[in-house]
Amino acid sequence: MAVPKRRTPRSRTHSRRSANRKLDAPARSVCPNCQVVKQPHIVCPNCGWYKGRQALDVS
Repeated sequence: MAVPKRRTPRSRTHSRRSANRKLDAPARSVCPNCQVVKQPHIVCPNCGWYKGRQALDVS
């Protein structure tokens, strides 16, 4: 079995591993009632609507 002749530097190891640690931006959608950007499948924090009905009373 092949054995490396030199130790792999910490910076090279970390840079290789960090390529898979990226976080994706959260998904965004537009509320059909008030046209505010919100997360999909969640009640709109601005108007309280979800799936075409009033789910929360937002004052």
